[in-house]
Amino acid sequence: MRARPALRFMGLILTLSMLTAAGVVRAGDTASKDAYLRPDGILSPSYNPLTAEKVTLGKTLFFDARLSRDGKMSCATCHSPDHRWSDGRIIPLGSENVPNARRTPTVLNSAWLTALMWDGRAGSLEAQAVLPITTPHEMNFDMPGVIARLQNIQGYRTLFAEAFGNADIDQKRITQALASFQRTLVSNISPFDRWIAGDEGAISASAKRGFALFENKAKCVACHKSWRFTDDSFHDIGLRTEDIGRGAKVPPQVTLMQYAFKTPSLRDLPINGPYMHDGAMLSLDEVVRHYEKGGIARKSRSLEMKPFELTDEERQTLVEFIKTLDGGALKVDYPRMPE
Repeated sequence: MRARPALRFMGLILTLSMLTAAGVVRAGDTASKDAYLRPDGILSPSYNPLTAEKVTLGKTLFFDARLSRDGKMSCATCHSPDHRWSDGRIIPLGSENVPNARRTPTVLNSAWLTALMWDGRAGSLEAQAVLPITTPHEMNFDMPGVIARLQNIQGYRTLFAEAFGNADIDQKRITQALASFQRTLVSNISPFDRWIAGDEGAISASAKRGFALFENKAKCVACHKSWRFTDDSFHDIGLRTEDIGRGAKVPPQVTLMQYAFKTPSLRDLPINGPYMHDGAMLSLDEVVRHYEKGGIARKSRSLEMKPFELTDEERQTLVEFIKTLDGGALKVDYPRMPE
């Protein structure tokens, strides 16, 4: 994958020039701060370059419940703009009320993901797009059925022609369009970003102390790194669960991947949770306390999970820092469904 030129459409200006345009002047960045600078532009693969036409088509598909078997569930049902592109549920409901064992992750900033889903079973947004459509506990359909349904909708033939040059509809084009739209879902500039860019007044002194704890005493940065605050890897953090996560996708002798789940981004977290792969925690204070204790001791537990102790004040400042990563909800105009 390679970076492509910054795209300016759908109300998103997605590069560091946003900060300059907002009147923020970078000054005195430390090496530590530089590690969190936002990238210039959106990543997209050479086999699926980002275009406004594909984004428009992908956005329409994303919100269209006709991609599910019963016609009642769209991608946006579980990845809702109103819930930070997740669903706010502990355990999501799939098509025809079939339960799902894992919490719905956000799709924000997914252009930079190299492994998707909690267990990393999809290697690209294009590959991931098929999974919720065809999985029984999600949209519960099949791709031939989706294709046949879309081919019977005149409005979609027009949109596919605009995006790809002709009206042919197939699985590859559907997944490329869905992936293209999701790549444009990039977190807004947050108070933390403004501080990193040089605006010392963007976050409080307490949040700055929380950032120091994040990088040092609490060692959160061991896994929550880069501007997206994730290492894109998998860790067993010692949760009580029967779900072995990544362990089901690798040989059992790969000990550290047993009970391991993808490190989620800390950007734009819902203040009241749920958190963790199973939605087991409902407050950031509870999450921090879990890491302080180190989780369940077992062979697969991450080597980074080492107990530490914070004072009540330190815990509060750490949570206050995490809240500075919230850039606010992305504004989105819901598309009109083709007929």
